[in-house]
Amino acid sequence: MNKGLIITLAVMLVLSISCTAFAGPFADVPRSHWAYDAVNKLAKDGIVDGYNNGTFLGEKAITRYEMAQIVAKAMEKSKKADAEDRALINRLATEFAQELNNLGVRVSALESKVDNVKFSGEVRFRYDKTDTDGIKDSLANSHSYLDLWATAKINDTWVAKAEIESKKNQNGVEQLTSNGNTTRIFATGPAFGGTLTMGKFNPFSAYGLVIDDSITGGQFEFGNKLKTRLAYGKLSASSLGSSSVVDNPYEDVAGSKYGLAELDYALSPVTNVKAAYHRIDVVSSATTSSSNSDDIVTYYEGGFDTKLGSNWGVVATASKSDIDVAGQDNKGYFAQLKYKEAAIAKPGSYDLFYNYRKIPTLAEIDSTWDYAYGVKGNQFGIEYIPMTNSKITAFYLNGNLLDDTNTKYKVYRAQIEFFF
Repeated sequence: MNKGLIITLAVMLVLSISCTAFAGPFADVPRSHWAYDAVNKLAKDGIVDGYNNGTFLGEKAITRYEMAQIVAKAMEKSKKADAEDRALINRLATEFAQELNNLGVRVSALESKVDNVKFSGEVRFRYDKTDTDGIKDSLANSHSYLDLWATAKINDTWVAKAEIESKKNQNGVEQLTSNGNTTRIFATGPAFGGTLTMGKFNPFSAYGLVIDDSITGGQFEFGNKLKTRLAYGKLSASSLGSSSVVDNPYEDVAGSKYGLAELDYALSPVTNVKAAYHRIDVVSSATTSSSNSDDIVTYYEGGFDTKLGSNWGVVATASKSDIDVAGQDNKGYFAQLKYKEAAIAKPGSYDLFYNYRKIPTLAEIDSTWDYAYGVKGNQFGIEYIPMTNSKITAFYLNGNLLDDTNTKYKVYRAQIEFFF
């Protein structure tokens, strides 16, 4: 956060506390104070009782204690007030909060305002060790990470959300290009019979095989048993494919127009089927002159998840793009079998999982399995909940790089997460 902004907020907080602290309960409210006009308006609107002319005490000043008594009465009738008068009541309750507290009045309007912004998130400490054909690296992917979400109520149905991420690698490199600034910020709420989202957000589709990255734009979701999701905006992902692609036709697609259409259908209470279509209108600067790249790239994605009895779960998903590079695969697969379920609200719960994946870089935009781009292989792991709102994860991935070398590639991971 900008240091100047922090200092300004701190000064404002100190001044507000000081003003309240030194304005004792029996101090006069100056006749020039805005509260008189506010109370007179409430009196004229019938929210509080006034005199015959609809005003309070004419030109006579009253104490903060007396004004708080008037505000308390207005608060009792706030449900009958219109939006403009409720705003005045909330403002008065904030101004005279200390006096109202002395009167034993719970300033619910003020408390609601203070609680309007909720914070949640995650702290993670990860140790990763990769082994690429005998070359070991335990620094580049090992990190400490903070994911902080602020959620503010816009009204009774709409909220604004902002995400701040900070990730520091063990080698001392700040991994996020945002350098700890806001990485997502958007507003969401009901509209037109569905849910509308606007801003910079993550259009995580199906099971995350194709995209787990941000776009700036809009999204609309509707339906119950058959859910439909449509999204459109500008893509944040920097490239399609990676350095492991011998002839990568798309070097930098950030800013390209991205569209998503997804269908989710609940076949039964324990089985879901998902399908998604992705389209990228690639910016001209992203294509390399040495390749016959297209202006439009499409991806198809589909899969299902189901429960087998009370303890077993299965997820299977696949993807395909229309990017054609000689010697490179554009079809991806992921299938996982899980036993039990680690729930962060249940200390002692755990799960064991096994999965197989083949994720060529040309089959995804920015897959959620980012540690296995361009890799095929088997993974075994465990998740355990040592206490409420925490999780320990450990896994071993044994595979090969999906390039001309077919190099052996292994990943060892141990991490602990704390949720709040």
